[in-house]
Amino acid sequence: MRRRTADAGGPAAAVDTPEGSPDNPRTFPGTGGGVDDVTAFMRERLAKLDELTREGIDPFPSTFPVSHPIADVLATYGSADDDALAGAPGVTVAGRMLSLRGHGKASFAHIQDRTGRIQIYVRLDAVGDAAYRLFKRLDVGDFVGVTGRPFRTKTGELTVQAAELVLLSKSLRPLPDKWHGLSDVEVRYRQRYVDLIANGPVADVFRRRARIVAEARRFLDARGFLEVETPMMQPIRGGATA
Repeated sequence: MRRRTADAGGPAAAVDTPEGSPDNPRTFPGTGGGVDDVTAFMRERLAKLDELTREGIDPFPSTFPVSHPIADVLATYGSADDDALAGAPGVTVAGRMLSLRGHGKASFAHIQDRTGRIQIYVRLDAVGDAAYRLFKRLDVGDFVGVTGRPFRTKTGELTVQAAELVLLSKSLRPLPDKWHGLSDVEVRYRQRYVDLIANGPVADVFRRRARIVAEARRFLDARGFLEVETPMMQPIRGGATA
């Protein structure tokens, strides 16, 4: 994005503003509001980031070991009855928060990793004051890690009741609108990372392609084929392969 600036008494000059900065909010799609709304969103998230840092909370820890992908938890306990769930061992999962519902001293949220989505239940008396205070300041889009036991709610939804909760990554950019998703074709192609977050079928296509390529490579490699890269669009070799 380019904007016009002018020194006192001098001509205006075009200045590039970094993509994704609060001064260039148009690069973030789908919050349902205008440019001012996105700018306010960014500034609010940055303020929360500064607050967490001042309190000594690392908003971007480097590692967090998980015990199960979410899909494995759903496959293992999805059809288990209450008695089986009562004796189930704890699990550690991690993912991006897609929804958040607070009810005083207890809250629900949905988190999603690359394999699936699951509900988590966070109670003040289970995680402690510090962790619950942190959780109440989290936003949709943040990545969290949760350790706890699976159980089933009154509505029958498989849920992980948190005993420990960790912030893994603070989200600073708005996600596409929950109901309308990301439909702008230009934005979808220019910002593939947003498209992959908002549109599950698109992400599935990428996963299938990666598996097909990997399987073809394994098949040929096992039979002694040699993989080489050759120019495809021109007869003259160039770049690092010249």
